[in-house]
Amino acid sequence: MALQATTTTFCFSGSTFRSTPHSLTSKRPISIKATSSSRLANSRSNLKGRALSSDGSTQESPYVVCFGEMLIDFVPTTSGLSLADAPAFKKAPGGAPANVAVGIARLGGSSAFIGKVGEDEFGYMLANILKDNNVNNDGMRFDPGARTALAFVTLTNEGEREFMFYRNPSADMLLEESELDFDLIKKAKIFHYGSISLITEPCKSAHISAAKAAKEAGVILSYDPNLRLPLWPSADNAREEILSIWETADIIKISEEEIVFLTKGEDPYDDNVVRKLFHPKLKLLLVTEGPEGCRYYTKDFSGRVHGLKVDVVDTTGAGDAFVAGILSQLANDLSLLQDEERLREALMFANACGALTVKVRGAIPALPTKEAVHEALLKAVV
Repeated sequence: MALQATTTTFCFSGSTFRSTPHSLTSKRPISIKATSSSRLANSRSNLKGRALSSDGSTQESPYVVCFGEMLIDFVPTTSGLSLADAPAFKKAPGGAPANVAVGIARLGGSSAFIGKVGEDEFGYMLANILKDNNVNNDGMRFDPGARTALAFVTLTNEGEREFMFYRNPSADMLLEESELDFDLIKKAKIFHYGSISLITEPCKSAHISAAKAAKEAGVILSYDPNLRLPLWPSADNAREEILSIWETADIIKISEEEIVFLTKGEDPYDDNVVRKLFHPKLKLLLVTEGPEGCRYYTKDFSGRVHGLKVDVVDTTGAGDAFVAGILSQLANDLSLLQDEERLREALMFANACGALTVKVRGAIPALPTKEAVHEALLKAVV
């Protein structure tokens, strides 16, 4: 099936946007400690499971539960230098599933995070960051015997990244099935995860058990492999494990580079190659193309939505912001999956989320609000 290029009208907050056609080229869980936070922090905790409406009131909103790693990224203050030559680093919270959870909350949706951090200063800092961003952290666990994961990030002059991880083992790798909050998982609308949690036990078994519980409860499963090859024993092991859970997902987001990896070097722009990754029960396959936007595939239609051009500072978290953008839309209305025009609308919104994120260093600090996304879309058509 060839990718279709269509013209679509996008409506956000009373404004209209038109897209022009494009052709393709075993430890017990430890409860989070209470902090001496301000009244503001207490009021935020009361917003769990609710979203802020445009008039400032709260309303019930379906949960997106994100499972996996949360860590500290150390991002260099100067691009284009090696880790050894970087004069300083900016500490930034990160981890793809956690990024998505915060991204959804920033956009006004309801999200929760399930994962494990160390019982250390960084771990408690991350728990408080989730709370401050209105993310439900009831599923977060602390490990007294392992540290919170760290990642040092090298930035090229173009904002592209390379990672060096400190996690042998880190707390996120030690989450056990017995520590899972199954009630939180089963009441989700969407359960989102990556592949890093498949690398080692016991986290791998916890991941599989959580996804199985979600599936049996009728929850939509969302999968972003988020390939980080240096963390895997070998490329073959990474490919095997990433594909081992492929056919259980309802929504999959992949990058061009991940298509090349999973298909052992085939052309990521060839529609027939991409369609090989579309399994019979899949509802939506998304391919991100950085500043060029994204492609989308369903059983009934496919196409491309172009992205916004911005000055790139740091691409960390851009894909996670995109995922947050589309999942925040789908959580409120899954019928988008059957309506191409409205799906394209939602994907234009998601592309803008990703574009805004690359303008700021770090992942979570850069994630945009709904208002910022709408403003960027307005400027894009002026």
